[in-house]
Amino acid sequence: MSGQIPPISDDVAGLYVEHSTWLQGWLRRRVGDTFAAADLAQDTFLSLLDRKTTVVEIREPRPFLATIARRLLAHRHRRQLLETAYLEALALLPEDVAPSPEAQLMAVQSLQQIDRVLDGLPAKVREAFLLAHLLELSYADIAQRLGTSTSSVKQYLTRANRECMFALLV
Repeated sequence: MSGQIPPISDDVAGLYVEHSTWLQGWLRRRVGDTFAAADLAQDTFLSLLDRKTTVVEIREPRPFLATIARRLLAHRHRRQLLETAYLEALALLPEDVAPSPEAQLMAVQSLQQIDRVLDGLPAKVREAFLLAHLLELSYADIAQRLGTSTSSVKQYLTRANRECMFALLV
């Protein structure tokens, strides 16, 4: 069977063997936590398994891996900010109306699911969703900010709301 391209998982395994130690060190210097760095490195390599680009096509593996890891770091940071803001808002509630720890965990997990969905949407769709739901702007105001029509805003919000709802139901 010579001449065949090896399966992508074999390519990723080779890339992992060659660069995982370097990537973990690179991440550790940025996050200051050995365990978080190891988790992020694993996530970086796992994301390669979902890509359509074969590892053979990667000319500069370390900058490529660093780019993926930077995106994961940004996503992690955004998720932490979201969780912190939620927990701070909960701390302001009187104890008798505060949700139970289980309800709090479920809410944080739901917010994380929504964040993951939004991360996968086009920028204008994501921004329209955030402007509508966080700033409670009208379609006209969102359209003006995005430089688009109100009918486009309606389509963006329909798509984002549908994707978020589907993610929460699954």
